[in-house]
Amino acid sequence: MRRWILTGVSACVAAIILGAIGVGELLSGAAPTAVDSLSGPVSSDFPVESVQIPLNAGSRDAGFGVHGWLRRGAHGGGVILLVHSIRSNRVEMLSRAKFLNARGYSVLLIDLQAHGETPGERITFGALESENVEAAVAFLRENFPSERIAAIGVSLGAAAIVLASHPLRLDAVVLESLHPTIEEAVENRLRLHLGELGPALSPLLLWQLTFRLNISPEALNPITRIGDLDTPLLLISGTDDRHTTVAETRRLFEAARQPKEMWIVPGGGHFNMHAYAGREYEDRILDFLDSYIRERKK
Repeated sequence: MRRWILTGVSACVAAIILGAIGVGELLSGAAPTAVDSLSGPVSSDFPVESVQIPLNAGSRDAGFGVHGWLRRGAHGGGVILLVHSIRSNRVEMLSRAKFLNARGYSVLLIDLQAHGETPGERITFGALESENVEAAVAFLRENFPSERIAAIGVSLGAAAIVLASHPLRLDAVVLESLHPTIEEAVENRLRLHLGELGPALSPLLLWQLTFRLNISPEALNPITRIGDLDTPLLLISGTDDRHTTVAETRRLFEAARQPKEMWIVPGGGHFNMHAYAGREYEDRILDFLDSYIRERKK
C-alpha cells in the first residue's frame, strides 16, 4: 500500500512539474505572425509605410530588426509610438493609430521581439522588448528631429517602455494595464486559470522563466523603474481587470513622478481599452497628449 501511495505522489508531482513547464512554454514561447502581408488591406483606407528598424549596436540581438508600420501626420503635429500587448502584434494598435493620425499625429506601430514579424526566440516580459522600444524611439528622433514624441504601451508594451535601460526622453507616456511586478502578474494569471490554489505554482514558474531567459525576476518589475520616467504620465486600468488589479495600479501610480494622471475605467478588463471605452478613450488620450505634445505651439 505504501508503495502505491509513493507512486501516486510521485506521479502527481511529475504532473505538476510537467504542467508548469507547459504553462512556462505558453507564457514565454514566441508568437510570430505574418503581419506585413496585411499592409495591402490596411492601406485601402489607411496607407502605411512598412519599416524595419535596426537595433542599437549594444543590443543582445543587434542583428535583428524591429518591424513596423509608419503613418505620417501633419508637420509639427508630434509623433506617437504604439506598442502592443503580449502575444499580439502591431495590428492591435491600428485603431489607436487611426484616431491619432486623424488628429494630425504621425504614428509608428511596431512588433516587439518574438511577436509579429520581429525575430526573437522567446518573450522576455520587457527585458529584450525594451531594446525594441529604445530602437524605435531612436528611429523617430532621426526621422522626425523637430517633433515631440510620446508613446502608448499596453501590458507587455507598457512594461517595455518602463524597463528601458536608457532614458527615452519622451514628452508624454500612456501606460495601459501594466503590472507592478512579474510575481504578481504570474500569480494573478495562475489564480485566474487554476483557482485560488494556482499561485502555489508561482515559484516554480518564476524559477523556470529565470532559467529559460537568464533574467532575474527583480529585473522585470516595472514598479521599481516607473519612477525613472521623467515625463508626464497617464496610467490606465480597468475595475474588472483580473490580471492587474486596481490596487496594483494605484501602487504604480504612487511610485511614479509628477506630472501624472490615472484613469480607472469602470467595467474595463484586461483587453483593448480603446475597443471597450471608445469615444471616451479617444477624448481622454487626445486631451492628455495635446496638452504635452503641442503645448509649445499654443
